[in-house]
Parts: sequence; C-alpha cells; structure tokens
Amino acid sequence: MIKANRRIDISSFVLHILAMLFMLSDHLWATVIPGNRWMTAVGRLAYPIFAFMIVEGFYHTHDLKKYILRLLAFAVVSEIPFNLMYGGAAFYPVHQNVLWTFLLSLAGICLIDRVKKKEIVKKEQKCALPEQSASTGKKLLALFKKKFLWRTILVAVPTVAVTALAGQLAMLDFFGAGVLMVYIFYFFHGKKWWCIIGQLAAMYYVNTQLDGLYYEVTLFGHTFEVIEQGFAILALLPIWLYNGRQGYHSKWFQYFCYAFYPVHALILVLLQKLFT
Repeated sequence: MIKANRRIDISSFVLHILAMLFMLSDHLWATVIPGNRWMTAVGRLAYPIFAFMIVEGFYHTHDLKKYILRLLAFAVVSEIPFNLMYGGAAFYPVHQNVLWTFLLSLAGICLIDRVKKKEIVKKEQKCALPEQSASTGKKLLALFKKKFLWRTILVAVPTVAVTALAGQLAMLDFFGAGVLMVYIFYFFHGKKWWCIIGQLAAMYYVNTQLDGLYYEVTLFGHTFEVIEQGFAILALLPIWLYNGRQGYHSKWFQYFCYAFYPVHALILVLLQKLFT
C-alpha cells in the first residue's frame, strides 16, 4: 500500500538536471530567444543550485585533487564557447566563465578547511592527555573551543574578503557575489534550523545587492520593484528538498554534466548565427 503522505525529496541527480535546465533557459534568452524575460528569471535559479552542489562535491568527493583538476580542465575548455556566447568573439577578457568562480571559491574553502582540520587534531591531542584530570580536560576543551573559533574566524574573514574581491576584479561570472554564494552553502552546511535561516538571510542579502533588471509589480494600487536576481532565492526550495542521496550516477552522466556547459554554449552560438 502506498502511503498518501509520502515525503517529497530530491536527489543529487535531480538537482543537476534542474540546474542544467534553468541554466539553459537563461542562456536561450541570452542568445536565440532574447525577447522572453521570464526565461532569464527562471535562469536565476541555476547558479545557487550549482554553488550548493560544488560544496556537496567538496564534502563527498573521493579525491579532492581530481575534483579540482576536472573543474580546471573544463574551465579552460569552456572559456572560448563562453566568450563566443557573451562577447561574440573567441577572446573576451572582460567576463570569465562560471567555472573559474567555482574554482576560486573552492580554493578559499580548501584553505579554511585545512586550518580547521589542523585545529581539530590539536584539540584531540590536548584533550586526550592521560595525565589530565576530568575537570582539567573540560577546562582545556572549553579553552580550545574559544581559540578554535577565533582562529577559524581570523582565517575565514580575510579569505572570504580576498576571494570575493578577486572574483570582482577578475570579472568572473556572477563576480564577487558568486563567490559569496558558494561560501553561504559552506558555512551554513546542513539542515539544522540555523543553517536554513542563515542560507535564507545570506541569499536574500547577496542577491538583492546585485545589479540587474527590475520587474514592476502592482498590488492593490501600489507599484513595487522586484529585482530579477532575487528569483535566485527560490533555488533554496529544491536545495532544502535535497535528500542527501546521489540518485542515478554513472561515469557518462558525470562527464555529461561537466561537458554540458561548454557544449550547450557552443550549440547556442551556432544557432544564433543561423537564425539572426
């Protein structure tokens, strides 16, 4: 018997499919179907999902070095298709593809995580000394937690600031805000209530600060301006429904997800040239 109250949840496979469809909608609007603004509004949901999956990849990959190298390889491969799509030329230095944004964010996360792991090892060594009494051990643990927090903050704050600034200056896709969105899912990783609130508050702040198009919405005789980038906040709904499971997975699908970015950009450029 099927339960009527079956819980809706989403696997990693479904999240990847959704993100690619949202991205395709945005890029169709940017190339072959420019008149439909709703398509780019839908496309705003793509980046946060990809940012979330980058953090999930960081936590769950079996080989972090290979994970980063794959991203690097496809960032290089994607540069010319991206340049053709957004700049109309193979060389377009004023805007870099989104995989560079992810790589820069990952570099910062790796640095912060390395410091955290070193501090955890120190904590375990200090609190496991056999000659310490139980009360002394508790005092050491409390003291270490304070030092651990401050040391993490001292590393995290400048790392986030420097990488976000670098993303802005290097004109990476989504600029510094794109870097910050990856950090949001790193620092508020999980489904605890404070993580959910943190993601919502941080996503609202970051996405409403980005420049972009506005929609005028009239309700009860009053006109409001809704920033287009604000639709990115809706990406939290499928992210919160993520069940933590991989779902369907295979080598071909893994590389399909990587190849989709440059290949679909190249196809859209060719279609644009054919129909315009």
